[in-house]
Amino acid sequence: MKLKPLIFALWVMVAGETASAQTQYAWKQATANGYTYKYVTSDPTHARFYTLNNGLTVILSATPKQPRIQAYIAVKAGSKTDPANHTGLAHYLEHMMFKGTNKYGSLDWAKEKPLLDKIDNLYEQYNSTTDEVKRKEIYKQIDQTSGEAAKFAIANEYDKMMAGMGAQGSNAFTSFEQTVYTEDIPSASVDKFLTLQAERFRQPIFRIFHTELEAVYEEKNRTLDSDPNKVSEAMFAALFPNNNYGRQTTIGTVEHLKNPSLKAIRNYYYSYYVPNNMGIIMSGDFNPDVMIKKIDQHFVSMVRKPVPAYTFAPEKPISSPIQKDVYGPNPENLTIAYRFPGANTRDAQLLNLVGAILTNGKAGLFDLDLIKKQKLLSARASAYTLKDYSALVLQGNPVKGQTLDEVRSLMLTEIDKLKKGDFSDDLIASIANNNKKNIILQSENYGARAGNLMDAFTSGVDWRTSVAEVDELSKITKPQIVAFANKYLNDNDYVVVYKHQGEDKNIVKVDKPTITPVAVNREAQSDFLKSINDMPSNPVQPVWLDYARDIQHAKAGQVDVLAVQNKDNSIFRLYYRYDMGSWNSKLLPIAAQYLQFLGTNKMSAEDFSKAFYKLAASYNITTGTDITTVSINGLQENFNQALSLYEDLIANCKPDEEALQGLKVRLKKTRENAKLNKAAIMAGLMSYAQYGAQNPFNNTLTNEELDNLKADDLVALLHSLSAYKHTILYYGPQNANAAASTLAVLHRMPNTFVAYPQAKQFTRVNPDKTRVLFANYDMVQAEINWVRNESPYDAAKTPTIELYNNYFGGGMSGIVFQTIRESKALAYSTYAYYVSPSKKEDPNYFVAYVGTQADKFNDAIKGMNELLTDMPESEKIVTVARQNIRKSLETDRIMQDDILFNYLAAQRHGLDYDARKTTYAAIDKLNYADIKAFHESEIKNKPFTYCVVASDKRVSDDVLKKYGELIKLDLTQLFGY
Repeated sequence: MKLKPLIFALWVMVAGETASAQTQYAWKQATANGYTYKYVTSDPTHARFYTLNNGLTVILSATPKQPRIQAYIAVKAGSKTDPANHTGLAHYLEHMMFKGTNKYGSLDWAKEKPLLDKIDNLYEQYNSTTDEVKRKEIYKQIDQTSGEAAKFAIANEYDKMMAGMGAQGSNAFTSFEQTVYTEDIPSASVDKFLTLQAERFRQPIFRIFHTELEAVYEEKNRTLDSDPNKVSEAMFAALFPNNNYGRQTTIGTVEHLKNPSLKAIRNYYYSYYVPNNMGIIMSGDFNPDVMIKKIDQHFVSMVRKPVPAYTFAPEKPISSPIQKDVYGPNPENLTIAYRFPGANTRDAQLLNLVGAILTNGKAGLFDLDLIKKQKLLSARASAYTLKDYSALVLQGNPVKGQTLDEVRSLMLTEIDKLKKGDFSDDLIASIANNNKKNIILQSENYGARAGNLMDAFTSGVDWRTSVAEVDELSKITKPQIVAFANKYLNDNDYVVVYKHQGEDKNIVKVDKPTITPVAVNREAQSDFLKSINDMPSNPVQPVWLDYARDIQHAKAGQVDVLAVQNKDNSIFRLYYRYDMGSWNSKLLPIAAQYLQFLGTNKMSAEDFSKAFYKLAASYNITTGTDITTVSINGLQENFNQALSLYEDLIANCKPDEEALQGLKVRLKKTRENAKLNKAAIMAGLMSYAQYGAQNPFNNTLTNEELDNLKADDLVALLHSLSAYKHTILYYGPQNANAAASTLAVLHRMPNTFVAYPQAKQFTRVNPDKTRVLFANYDMVQAEINWVRNESPYDAAKTPTIELYNNYFGGGMSGIVFQTIRESKALAYSTYAYYVSPSKKEDPNYFVAYVGTQADKFNDAIKGMNELLTDMPESEKIVTVARQNIRKSLETDRIMQDDILFNYLAAQRHGLDYDARKTTYAAIDKLNYADIKAFHESEIKNKPFTYCVVASDKRVSDDVLKKYGELIKLDLTQLFGY
């Protein structure tokens, strides 16, 4: 499940297309290969919109850069159309659409069907029974009958077929008004894909339901542990009391999750999963004339039906601020939301622009007034557009010592500035220029193309409007924006959600039912699967990198320039890469943050932000443990100006004590917040597990060192950055020599490089006994990671590691997922990976993960430990894993600046060739015996460190001590401050 992300995106023209205020965007009609389609003139995606005879919408956007296709099968139905007495049903259904039909997923349909019918009826009894004793008896029958039915089921057969095709990212998501099934497939596998999908949507069978339902329970408990999710639910409930946006949640209520109805789910499917309510959206390497015929032939049997209309009472105006309070362990924050009309209205399009005027990352009102001036730890504004209504959402995080009321006041002050027109006159033009760059980037990627087309389809946005938006944007005036803001952003017409740090006393978790593990029949294969595997597919030849051929070399002064030429558009990306990081200097990451708040004698920090944004350019300094990268990107026409801006700032930035004091306050608050973040706590535990008490995670400034920071020291480090040896990477329209010539003039370099500061060394540890590292956190679930350092890096083992990971712990067709989730229903999320290091001097390491309900803690550890001790054998899954790796490699195309980073990664591994070629040559020679030997050598009977984040009220010390020496770490020791 996911909610539609809070994003801002406006469509503009790509380079090479004619774009002006006079350009006309219009729907046109054409016919090819016997099919009529519509298209929008000057559409950079060249998308074709078909409506088949049964009402099915097909949207095709061809781009041949990679031999792959991003495919979405989208249904215009989600939690908004859930029955009021069965909330969460659309999301249930999404999960069940992976379980097969009467043709696949079953060993013997004739024997399985009566048992599934019995389970249907038992759930209806369970749903209508209130007596707890009787409910337990009925559930016992459900569990028993489900175990019998599972003997005839083949778990994850859908995932095995998709993996065998070379698919990546098989998944689905449900939101308010969309349920979308997503696949990234090799273009050569499209016939197999369409055959499978047509069967999948023909008549799905809801088998292995009670274990999948338990996975949904786990997902619900994860949302109960998610403070952002609680804030979102509170916000929507207050904004939309009459619409199901606010009346129902996507995942449903605990009460409804406890009382599912398979018959209700089936009725929902036949009501909404009809062709006139669905769309197939594809972008990638295909001929649309051929593709549309294939899709029509496969989905012609779907029958058009009337779709139930969703009706609701219009929302009443908000007459005074509606306040909601949410509690949880995460840091405090504040959210303000204003209600707007739906996505396909003119006002919703203006709302996107308003969001960008407030927040665009560089020159928005929030960016300049609240972030640059360090009045808030973070602040952003974004448009959230849905079919019936939209919202402008403001989110702010306080700095240390600041109240949420002060956050509210500061953000509302910026709204007042917007209403008064107190923003730069050229900001709208700058937004348009930046979106020019953004659309070029989106059009490069077949996945982004498909995603944008899918979102427009499910939200009902006219694609012509999307394509024309850049021209419309250029016509909007500042007075129009001011009038619009004054119309909707009234002083009292909003919802405000206070997220307080503290115990949430309203959580009611979904309790663990008794579930007997079910059979997964790993070795079984349906005749349908065999027919899919037997279908021919056009062979695809892999393409390997040849570093000597694919990378251009030049010199800018004494600095090496590595370049890949961009022959597609006007985008450039430039990098200065230094072989030093936080291990060399703990001040370096602080200095990198400090730079954004500094100016020179001639320009302020705000001036630099505005200048970069006006050029549609940006810069960033990323500091890792041993690599620091300066990245600058934008349009090639502005290359010299963008580079000159950065060079001026880094060379001439001046100390600013007020900015440093503000940064110290920000850093202290950020550090406090990290201790309230379970993901950060787990990262600290895992670093401790690998390195011991002194480790990379806590290699940071102490509080005393932070207090003693000097502005002069940080600025001196910034001024000296280019004096250290570095490599320049360039991806853009120029060749290496032309780029190097410009860089030699604009990039400041010394005659002789200075030596890097001595790097701190960290030694990995391998305890000779199992340990349990525990951190207490107020949560419903328990997060468990198994961590162990392994043998030294060896490039020759890479193919075996690839096959092992794919077979054992990766993806839904792997052993870990099938066992922990599908068979035993112990987790929503689980995986296991053997991880190779980033450089040859470091050892490999292994990590396994289970996120489970606290009352399943022992079962989850037992389940994973059994797999780590004795890896189940399945030649069928080995075959699927080999096919997936081989076909993924055949269709993998490393392009653009990724070529440069692949080359540098190979160098760090001591290689001068594309390592994928070795894996491809070896993969078909490997078998189960190879990965079993690997498992027994590297994993079996080895002492692990368990890293556990859980509530000590739900997982006791006595339970933890059963698994090894218990170490309960103090957060100061864990974080280093």
